[in-house]
Parts: sequence; structure tokens; C-alpha cells
Amino acid sequence: MRFYIFKSETRKALQAFASDPAGAKLPKQHGPWTVTGIVGPTSAPPHNISRAVIEKAIAAEGFQLWRMKKEASA
Repeated sequence: MRFYIFKSETRKALQAFASDPAGAKLPKQHGPWTVTGIVGPTSAPPHNISRAVIEKAIAAEGFQLWRMKKEASA
């Protein structure tokens, strides 16, 4: 399965995976959404996120949300 990576423009740490390039099933309350990348069928998802978990969530809900951790301040 190929899926697309999105970032929320209203909640900067919130990101998502979706199976369609338009992100039609992404939660509207956290949009607008901007596509930032593609994960091909044989590529590893970023940040060691499980491909099986992503694909299961997309099959069930149409998307998988995830958050970027905040950088530790020095």
C-alpha cells in the first residue's frame, strides 16, 4: 500500500497518514492539511512507525494520526 504523509496547518505537531493524496477522510477540525510526502509500498514509514499499524488504521478509519515530539530545549 502507498500512503501519503500530511501535516496539520492548525496544530503544528499533528501529522497523519492517509491512502489518498487529497486526505479526504482526515479530521476536518484539525485542517487544513498539507501533504508533505509519500511512503511507497516497499518504503519504511518515518520515525520507525509500524507499517502494519498504519495500514490497519487506514483500512478501519481512512487515516492514522501521529504527533511529532517537541525538541528538548538546551
